[in-house]
Amino acid sequence: MEHEPLDDFERELKLTLERRPAPPSLKRRVIERREQRRHPQTTMIWMRLAAALLIVALLGGGLRWGLQRQEERRQGEAARRQVMIALRITGHALNQVNSRLTAHNRGGE
Repeated sequence: MEHEPLDDFERELKLTLERRPAPPSLKRRVIERREQRRHPQTTMIWMRLAAALLIVALLGGGLRWGLQRQEERRQGEAARRQVMIALRITGHALNQVNSRLTAHNRGGE
């Protein structure tokens, strides 16, 4: 009787280790899993490429924005210089007109 539990165990072990044909869907499932593992790698490559392109676009946009601001600043400084020259010319012309008017008013008194 002591041998019966061992016999049961041996029987179960023999049944478990017995060669059985693979289920028909096994090959398909293995291929699907392999493809699923490949796609994340491909997806990761595309995601990294997209991230790199986004970074390049942002850097390019930032550079362009910076250059545009620099050009606007340069144009603003040039416009300011022109306004200052125009104000000096206008001030000089007004001083001449004022001097003539003063001289004219003194001569007419």
